[in-house]
Amino acid sequence: MADKLGPLTDNISDKSINEAICIDTARVYDSCADKDCLADLRVYFTDAAENIIDSAVNVRCRGVEVINVFTDVDTVPFNRGYYSVDITFFFAVTLDVFVASSSQPVTVQGLSVFSKKCILYGAEGSVKVFSSEFGAENEQILPAASTNPRAKIQVATPLCLDARLCRPCDCCNNIQDAGSSIPRSVARYFPGAFGPQSSQRAVRVTIGLFSIIQLERDVQMLIPAYDFCMPTKECSCDTEDPCDSFRKIRFPVSEFFPPDTPDCDSPADGFNPPCCCGR
Repeated sequence: MADKLGPLTDNISDKSINEAICIDTARVYDSCADKDCLADLRVYFTDAAENIIDSAVNVRCRGVEVINVFTDVDTVPFNRGYYSVDITFFFAVTLDVFVASSSQPVTVQGLSVFSKKCILYGAEGSVKVFSSEFGAENEQILPAASTNPRAKIQVATPLCLDARLCRPCDCCNNIQDAGSSIPRSVARYFPGAFGPQSSQRAVRVTIGLFSIIQLERDVQMLIPAYDFCMPTKECSCDTEDPCDSFRKIRFPVSEFFPPDTPDCDSPADGFNPPCCCGR
């Protein structure tokens, strides 16, 4: 099998361009990167978790996860080609709650919400796109057929920087009626039901968020084509003895004997930068 693959896996730099082909792809017209510190966001709880918060004496944040992002793209008046991107992030916040009657914390989850807006260039377009992949029903009568560009949001895993018990009025973003204001697709992620936040005790968190926002459109581009992509690796169908497979794994020396000098080739993470000045 390897002999047959050989002629098709030559170095691509040795090949001449066979032809120019037209592809349909998404082109990014504008993008921005943000580093947001979201301070004093209120955490909303379902009825079951709210009873635990009412008896809490302290809280500790375990982690934060982005469970959904809602976006809306609209034109900016008097600025042709520019669009406002309204973004709403929905966070699932995991907390360790300490109550007076127990020395062991109780783990609960709550919801935090943050909204922001940015202005990006997305060019002008007046063509609506319809595709046969949606069938002959009414699925194509959707905002997807709009002439506005698409917004794409990329989010890294958020950092939970702080969590505190507080009064509800001390939180920056308060939803008046959490039961009806939280989208159903988000609310079903949590066990229980959200209702009016009438408790005298609340939780506020500070979240560090890294995100990239892009505006893109479908375009047709002419690119050079070298050849078809042929896999270079053979499929492994061996059913060898598991002990034989284990013997091929190198012994993890570094796990038992950590290096006493920093790895100068590893990237700095902002907290423990490698000290390699004398390298």
